[in-house]
Amino acid sequence: MGIFDRLTGTRSPAAGVAARTAAEVRAALLAVNGPDVPFVVRNGAPSDRADLVAMWRVPQLRLTVRTRMRVVPARHEVRALDEEWDARRREYSRGQVTTVAWDWTIERGPNGLPRRTEVARFDFAEMKNPLRSAVLDAGWTWRGVVFRL
Repeated sequence: MGIFDRLTGTRSPAAGVAARTAAEVRAALLAVNGPDVPFVVRNGAPSDRADLVAMWRVPQLRLTVRTRMRVVPARHEVRALDEEWDARRREYSRGQVTTVAWDWTIERGPNGLPRRTEVARFDFAEMKNPLRSAVLDAGWTWRGVVFRL
């Protein structure tokens, strides 16, 4: 594992984990969906230029993050590219996103002094870690990319 792998978030499976088929990896990634997860994993459309897409919209923060994934059976790896749209700052970024964002309000506490209360919180790791774990548990490599899938 080189320095660029560390910077892009590339992870390899544990030694001795047998690599599953590409169909099983796709099924494992789609199985991350559920009623208790705040994001959705779906098959990629031609406009996505990806095999699978995970997307999370946080309307309170006016933030949208997306991970586009390409399954590469010949190398037993899933290539992943993250994208982030922040409407508050009018900012778009891509590569490997590690965003943690929150929103606070100031209100008066029971003692009359001002205090901060958290309204919304977003941690990109809550989406990325289950996706990465599904790939690594299948014996495949999670390869973070910066420019293109």
